[in-house]
Amino acid sequence: MIYTVGEIAKQFDVAASTLRYYDKEGLLPFVERSSSGMRMFKDEDLSWLKTIECLKKTGMPIKEIKHFIDCCMDGDSKIDERLSIIESQRDAVIKQMQEMQDMF
Repeated sequence: MIYTVGEIAKQFDVAASTLRYYDKEGLLPFVERSSSGMRMFKDEDLSWLKTIECLKKTGMPIKEIKHFIDCCMDGDSKIDERLSIIESQRDAVIKQMQEMQDMF
């Protein structure tokens, strides 16, 4: 099935402008465009968007999310680098949680 930016925005509860920003920043290299230039999301694109939203919720900067997506697009040759990115972000989140616990 094919989805528009508006449909995806509703489904993910994000602004359509956010999705356009993600595309502009290179986070959506997998999204195709129609002959008129409209972004066309497929079912398999939804898992990528879920990954982007999850990483964003951990506080990962957009630039680092783009690097992670680029590594994913490069395939298994970058699996060690992808793992390192995720482990680093996990460690940063754990550290932040510990700092918050220490405050109380």
